[in-house]
Amino acid sequence: MKMISKNLRHLRHLKGLTQETLADALQVTRSRISSYEEERSAPTIEMLIKISDYFKLPIDILLKNDLTKATDTSFIDIGNQRILFPITVDNDNNDLIEVVPIKASAGYLAGYDDPEYIEQLEKIKLPFLPTGKHRAFPIKGDSMLPMKSGSYVVGRFVEDRSDIKSGKTYVLVTLNEGMVYKRVINNIELNNSLLLISDNKTYNDYSVPIDEVLELWEFTCSINTQEYSEQELKISSIINMFNELGVELKALEKIK
Repeated sequence: MKMISKNLRHLRHLKGLTQETLADALQVTRSRISSYEEERSAPTIEMLIKISDYFKLPIDILLKNDLTKATDTSFIDIGNQRILFPITVDNDNNDLIEVVPIKASAGYLAGYDDPEYIEQLEKIKLPFLPTGKHRAFPIKGDSMLPMKSGSYVVGRFVEDRSDIKSGKTYVLVTLNEGMVYKRVINNIELNNSLLLISDNKTYNDYSVPIDEVLELWEFTCSINTQEYSEQELKISSIINMFNELGVELKALEKIK
């Protein structure tokens, strides 16, 4: 249990928590937290679940990986994977998601792993989202019709590349293609790549080596902006559309 003691202490420091504050959050005594961090006792399975839920990290990550290399609470590199430290919350402890504005989307490739860049993005609350870290991305062009250029896709961060499902749509941040939204065929076992397919058949399919994929976000929902021109889609109006009642949200995507 040496790894969990190191990780627990480090995660607590990253979040600026005292042992007493963390103990209150986990509903245990401060001495219990101290004993875990000093390896005088090991957390039970029930306590590991509480710690996992609190820091929003899988139990196997807490037990098997050295997280002490993380220098901030936004993400940590583990092998070839980048594990995000979700989740920004508001004063009522509601999860928030970042919105990448249309004009700034070109800069996302340079700023996706910069905590300061992510911190300055506008944030919204969508309480119906499933568990996981989510982010909203603007769609450009007509390759994924009927989704209009300027619409927004909310995606759930994919931590494990083995979870990529063929036929589903994803926002991908790639080394050479930038940020794209495509339907994906998982060919990792076949040739270590992903086949990217446009729903608009005037566009050709193409493959991207998995090593060039920096981030994947699985489609969760989208915002319909058919009644707006792309010039009207300012970040302020997008925020309002997300939060107002009556916005048409596509919560489930049908595989075509």
